[in-house]
Amino acid sequence: MVSGHIRYSIPEEMKKGSVIGNVAQDLGLDLKRLRSGRARIVTGENIQYTELRTDKGILVVNERIDREQLCGDVTPCSFSFEVILENPMELHQITVEITDINDHSPTFKRNSIHFEISESANTGARFSLTSAEDPDVGVNGLKEYFLTENDNFVLKQNSNADGKKYAEMVLQKPLDREKQPNLSLKLVAVDGGTPQRSGTVNIDITILDANDNAPVFNQSVYKATVMENAPKDTYVTTVNASDADIGSYGMVAYYFSDLNSGLSNLFTIDENSGVILITGLIDYEKDKKYELRIDAKDQGGLTDSSKVVIEVTDVNDNAPIISVMSFTSPVSEDSPPGTTIGIINVKDVDSGENGQVTCKIEQNAPFKIKSSLRNYYTLVTDTVLDRESVSEYNITVVATDAGMPPMSTKRNFHLKVSDVNDNAPVFPQSVYSAFIPENNSPGVSVLTVKAKDPDENQNARVSYILENTNIGGSQVSEYVSINAESGVIHAVRSFDYEQIKQLVLVVKAQDGGSPPLSSNVTVKVMIQDQNDNPPQVLYPVQTGGSLVAEMVPRSADVGYLVTKVVAVDVDSGQNAWLSYKLQKATDRALFEVGLQNGEIRTIRQVTDKDAVKQRLTVIVEDNGQPSRSATVIVNVAVADSFPEVLSEFTDSTHDKEYNDNLTFYLVLALAVVSFLFITCLVVIISVKIYRWRQSRILYHSSLPVIPYYPPRYSDTLGTGTLQHVYNYEVCRTTDSRKSDCKFGRAGSQNVLIMDPSCTGTMQRIQSEKSILDEPDSPLEVS
Repeated sequence: MVSGHIRYSIPEEMKKGSVIGNVAQDLGLDLKRLRSGRARIVTGENIQYTELRTDKGILVVNERIDREQLCGDVTPCSFSFEVILENPMELHQITVEITDINDHSPTFKRNSIHFEISESANTGARFSLTSAEDPDVGVNGLKEYFLTENDNFVLKQNSNADGKKYAEMVLQKPLDREKQPNLSLKLVAVDGGTPQRSGTVNIDITILDANDNAPVFNQSVYKATVMENAPKDTYVTTVNASDADIGSYGMVAYYFSDLNSGLSNLFTIDENSGVILITGLIDYEKDKKYELRIDAKDQGGLTDSSKVVIEVTDVNDNAPIISVMSFTSPVSEDSPPGTTIGIINVKDVDSGENGQVTCKIEQNAPFKIKSSLRNYYTLVTDTVLDRESVSEYNITVVATDAGMPPMSTKRNFHLKVSDVNDNAPVFPQSVYSAFIPENNSPGVSVLTVKAKDPDENQNARVSYILENTNIGGSQVSEYVSINAESGVIHAVRSFDYEQIKQLVLVVKAQDGGSPPLSSNVTVKVMIQDQNDNPPQVLYPVQTGGSLVAEMVPRSADVGYLVTKVVAVDVDSGQNAWLSYKLQKATDRALFEVGLQNGEIRTIRQVTDKDAVKQRLTVIVEDNGQPSRSATVIVNVAVADSFPEVLSEFTDSTHDKEYNDNLTFYLVLALAVVSFLFITCLVVIISVKIYRWRQSRILYHSSLPVIPYYPPRYSDTLGTGTLQHVYNYEVCRTTDSRKSDCKFGRAGSQNVLIMDPSCTGTMQRIQSEKSILDEPDSPLEVS
C-alpha cells in the first residue's frame, strides 16, 4: 500500500470554490491515476469542508470554514482527512491548517460592572474586573485593557496559566465618599488585529462607609482532582477566606468572579461555606483541567480573590469507533494469500491506556488484520479461499481498548467468494453398466449418465460428449448417441445379439468454464439375447429330390442307436437349450427320441412284422419364451439287405398320389388368384367409368361435385382396391409323377442312397454327406 502526507495552510472564511492546493502535483500523481483509482476524500466529520476535483487534481473549499466554530481557542487549528485511491490501493493523509483572521471584536457578557467600595479601602486594594472574550486567537485575540482616566484607580493586567488575560482595578488613592460618593469608569478591551477591534463595559462604583479590613484567602491557589463523568453534587474542594472585621463587615460571601467562562454550568459554590460542588457533566475529552477564580467579599464590600485549579481524571467511557474506508466484495476464490479486501480506521477518544486499541477477527476465518498506519488496519486473506467449501463469510472485526474495564466495538463484514473454474465434472461411478434386449427400437433410451460439478453458474454447466471410438470397425456414433444436456444415451439402431454382444464406449463430461475442464467415464452396454432364431437342423440334411434312409437290421436289439438328430440354435442361454420330441411316426411303439441329445433308438425288439419303411417326424424346440421350433423327417429302413430296401422304396404309389394331390391344389390356387385379379380389374374400370360419367353430369348441371369413395377404398393411381400388396408364389416339381433324385454323401454307415427310377442297386458311400428329402416332406420352421 502506498501512503503520503501533505499539509496546507489557508485563512478562515475563504469563499466556496477557492483553491487550497494542487493535490495531484503535490502527491506526484497524474490526473489519469486520480480518475482510474476513483480518488475520493474520506473524513469522519459530518461536514466536508473540502472537495477534490479529480479532473484538475486540485483541492477546493466546499463549505464555509469558521476557525472559531471549528477549533474554538485551540491553536494551531487544523483538520485532517484521507484521500483513497484503488487498484492499487493508496492512502494519502492531508492536513489543512486554518489560520485566524480578525473577524471578532472583544465582548463583555455584562453591560456594566457595579462595585461598592468602602471609603476606608486601603491603597493597593484590588478589584477584579469581568474579562472580555475574543474568539480570535494569536495577534487577533485579546491584547490588553484600558481604563478611563481617573484619580483613584489604575488598571493592572494579568494572565492565567493558559495565557488568558484579565484585569484588576488597583486603588492608588484613598476614596472620599463625602467628595465623590459615586464613580463611573469605562473598561475598554482591544485586540491586536489590523484593523484593531475593541469592546467596552461601564464600571459603576458606589463608595461605602469605612470598612478597613478586606477578606483574605488562606491559599492563593487551591488544587483539586475530580473523575470524569462524576455525578452531580460531587464534592470538589472548599475555599476559605477570613476577615479581621467584626459584625457585618466580618461576614464573608464567596462567588465566582468570572461568569463568562461558562464554568458556572459545571460547578457551584456555596456563598456561605465556600464548598464547591459539581453541577454539570465533566468530560475529559472536552477539558482536561478547569481554573476557577473565586472572590471573597465582606459586607463592607472589601474582596479578595483566589484561584482553584481542578484536574480531571480520565475514565474509560468511550468505546473504539470503527470506520470502513474501503471494502471489496466479492473476492475471487483464486486470490493469493495477503490479498487486501478492506481498510478500516479505528479511533478511541479516550487517552492513555484507555485510548490504546487492538483489533482482531472474532471467529476462526481465513483472514487476518494487519496494522499499516496509525489507527489504520488492513483486512487481508490469510490462506487460499475455496468457494466450493465456503461460498461466503461473515467476518466480525473486534476493536478493544486497554481500559479497565475494557470497552470494545464490533463491525461485521459480509464477504462473498466468486467462483473460478477449478473443478472438473465428477461421475458418481467409475463404470456404468446397462442392459438392452436385442431387436430394440431405434431411439430407445439405454441409460442416463450424470456428472456433478461443484462450481457454479456457467462453470457448473455440464455437457456430455461421446468420445470417438471404434466398435467392430464402425464409429460409436453409428450405434448410440447421447443428449448433450441430459446425458441420456439412446440407441441409434436395432442391435443383434448374434452380431454384437457388448458395447464399450467412453463418455466425456465437460463443463462450460474457460478453459473447460472434463472427465471421462466408461459405459458398458450389454445386449440381451432374445429368442429370435429357430433351431437349425444340421443332420439329417433336408434337401429336395433326394431320399436318405437310416437302415436298421431286423436283428437290432432294444436301445439300438438308429441315428442322431443334430441341431443348433444361434441364440444363447436358455434360448439355445434344445429339446427333441417325436411328433409323428409310422410306428410309435418302435422308436423313441432322446429329449436332450436327439438320439433315435429302438424301444423294443424289431420283428419281421415291422414295415420296412418307417417315417419319423422329429420336432426340435428351444427353451425361449415363446419357444421356437423346427421339424425334420427321418426315414428309417428296417431290413437286413439292400434289395429288400430297394423294392420297398421303389414303390411310389403313395408318392404318386401325394404328388397328384399337390399338383391339383397348386393349379386350383393359380385359378383362384387369376379370377380375383380379373375381378378387381373389372371393378376398378367400372368405378372409373362411373366417376367419369358422374363428373360429366355434374359438369352440365350446376350442382357441386362431391366424390364418394367406398369404405376402405384407396385409389393409388388406378392400381387396384386392395389395401396392401400381396405376393403369391407357386411352386411345383419338374415332374409331377416322379421325384427328382440327387445323389449325395451319406452321413453315417446306416445311410442308404437310391434313385427310384433306376433298376440297379447302389453301393454305400461312406464319406458322402448329402441327405434325401422327399417332395412331401419339407423342412418346417415355426
